[in-house]
Amino acid sequence: MATTLAPSAQSDSADLERFGYRPVLHRKLGRYASFAAGFSFVSILTTIFQFFGFGYGFGGGAFFWTWPIVFAGQFLVALNFAELAARYPISGCIYQWSRRLAGELVGWFAGWMMIIAQIVTAAAAAIALQVVLPSIWSGFQIIGTETALTSPSGAMNAVLLGSVLLVLTTVVNVIGIELMARLNTIGVTVEIVGVLAIIALFFARADRGPGVVFDTTAAAPGPYWAAFLVSGLMAAYVMVGFDSAGELSEETKDPRRVAPRTILTALSVSALGGGLMLLGALMAAPSLGDGALASDGLAYVISAKLATPAGKVLLCCVAVAITVCTLAIQTAGSRLMFSMARDGKLPFARRLAAVHPRFGTPALPAVVIGVLGIALLVLNLGNAAIFATLASVCIVTLYLAYLLVTVPLLFRRIGGWTRSGPNGLFTLGRFGIPVNALAVAWGIAMVVNLAWPRAEVYTPDGGGWWMLWAAPLFTGVAAVVGIVVHQIVVAAPARRAEAVVQPA
Repeated sequence: MATTLAPSAQSDSADLERFGYRPVLHRKLGRYASFAAGFSFVSILTTIFQFFGFGYGFGGGAFFWTWPIVFAGQFLVALNFAELAARYPISGCIYQWSRRLAGELVGWFAGWMMIIAQIVTAAAAAIALQVVLPSIWSGFQIIGTETALTSPSGAMNAVLLGSVLLVLTTVVNVIGIELMARLNTIGVTVEIVGVLAIIALFFARADRGPGVVFDTTAAAPGPYWAAFLVSGLMAAYVMVGFDSAGELSEETKDPRRVAPRTILTALSVSALGGGLMLLGALMAAPSLGDGALASDGLAYVISAKLATPAGKVLLCCVAVAITVCTLAIQTAGSRLMFSMARDGKLPFARRLAAVHPRFGTPALPAVVIGVLGIALLVLNLGNAAIFATLASVCIVTLYLAYLLVTVPLLFRRIGGWTRSGPNGLFTLGRFGIPVNALAVAWGIAMVVNLAWPRAEVYTPDGGGWWMLWAAPLFTGVAAVVGIVVHQIVVAAPARRAEAVVQPA
């Protein structure tokens, strides 16, 4: 009877060296820690608490159906990513996968867009503390008295709380992957327990049946299909970041086998838990029509259904989830920045690619992401639509980065990309082309839907035209800046090198 031995850290390092990289990061993550990285980035407690009120306010109870639709589309993307994770177990996966499929230029822009998306996502996740902390203790409302994120004082207080959180997560990311993994694992465990407790609470104290998912009475005025499309922003915002297991491949044991599984598991578990939580909240809400469900979201349902001490314990679980979510996003972003800098593809590449001799972490990328995230929050100070604006911008940019992987992969498949995976690892086989094609179509449709300039999303209380067009403008500016940076950092040095080697 044959016995299969698990690959050792030494063989993992040798595997990485075959791609031309010297192992410098500490390989500390096991299967659960890898799952926790993806699950905490998705973080259903964080993101559903952030956006439940938004989704319900536009789509009413029937906005629930955006959840399985978005999951189906994102699972198609995740299947493609799982196959790539088995082939290329390298940190900075979006950049690494794209450049190996479509060349250096496309790969660089995929990495560039992903870095920007992760900075914006970290900022958007950090301000979610405003949804929870003032409900736990009024002392957390330091600025003004209105706690809603859509109010001026709530938005300003969110910037303050979010900035403090980004400082803390930066410190943890600098200290080391072992501490980050330990905190993340504990946090994810707390989050899973909290999700199960919230689901049990909602279903045990339901006021109506599951037919509420067909209710549209609380939907925004106008054609329901339009409101439904807007409400899908919630699910689209939640179900991203499952590729984080791939971002941490160089710190994961046996990443060729572990990363594909944890990519798919993180998304699937999040979808199941989140779907049950949405259904339970709709069934348990004291009222569907008094406006409280749209303005206060899940915190309103928990506070109404549970005695104060127990309810606050569950809200504390949400605060923990927000913390580890922000931590995981920043970790993934710092590894992507490190991976690109190691290839000399970013400004100040040598410093960004340096690994701290004691902590074994790319410390400067973590600091850069933290500082830029705080700067982004300060830039939006006083913007009552900060939440929807940041969320829409980060999701559009993330989906574009994903397309810069799935589109080249589809062309490679059509051109005869091999169906067999390395050493019998995860592969889509003959289903590769149809699954990939559907993933591309899904990604394009979501980018168009999310970037569409809707006044009710971007300027609910009025504002300049630039706020209304925030998503396409931000994406365009990011692309233009990327072109300039690429010319200075990558293209110009390459031309000079070619001129040196050419004979006189």
